[in-house]
Amino acid sequence: MSLFLGKIHYWLFNKILWFEKLEGKIIELAKEEGFDTEKLIQDIEGKYGERLPDKPLEELIDTSNIHGWLQSKIHSAERRMASWTKILIDEDIKNYDKLEKIYCEQGIVAAKEVKEDGKNPATPEELFNCMNDYILDGMPCDMINEVISKDEDAIIWNQRRCVHKDIWSEVGCDVSYFYDLRNSWIKSFISELNDKYVYSIEDTGMKVIRTI
Repeated sequence: MSLFLGKIHYWLFNKILWFEKLEGKIIELAKEEGFDTEKLIQDIEGKYGERLPDKPLEELIDTSNIHGWLQSKIHSAERRMASWTKILIDEDIKNYDKLEKIYCEQGIVAAKEVKEDGKNPATPEELFNCMNDYILDGMPCDMINEVISKDEDAIIWNQRRCVHKDIWSEVGCDVSYFYDLRNSWIKSFISELNDKYVYSIEDTGMKVIRTI
């Protein structure tokens, strides 16, 4: 395993940090709903690992196992997210709407962040690439999202396999919540970034096709 950090490692690290930022907003919701979040954080992090401290990647990562360290942090973050989602929805299904609102709001926040960085995505492919700077779909080597076609009007892709179901099932939460909430995030993100385009999903029965 390489001892050197490259651009792709920082890229993936930033995606994990963003996912944890979203987790933080959901913990705030749990607190507003009257949950003992301090106790829950202790329990959840005790099972699945702590959130990353506010330190640069080079001070945190195991340089003897870069790939393994990053993958473990992705799985840890996703298990915690599944746990918080399950807790809130099990308490009251109406909490789903509150979760969706958070995802939509954070999609807008992320899009504004992109624009503040000076990016102005004008094509579907550019929007797709911006989206992938934020969403977690396993490791880059998993090559989850397969682009089917792209032109100046649309980019269409399919998810080759699901890297989330086993994680969410382990926690006891239906993975469909993950996809539904993330789809809401992406819709808000794309709309805020360039309102000439929309994110749409088509379930053919054989596969789910996604389009910008």
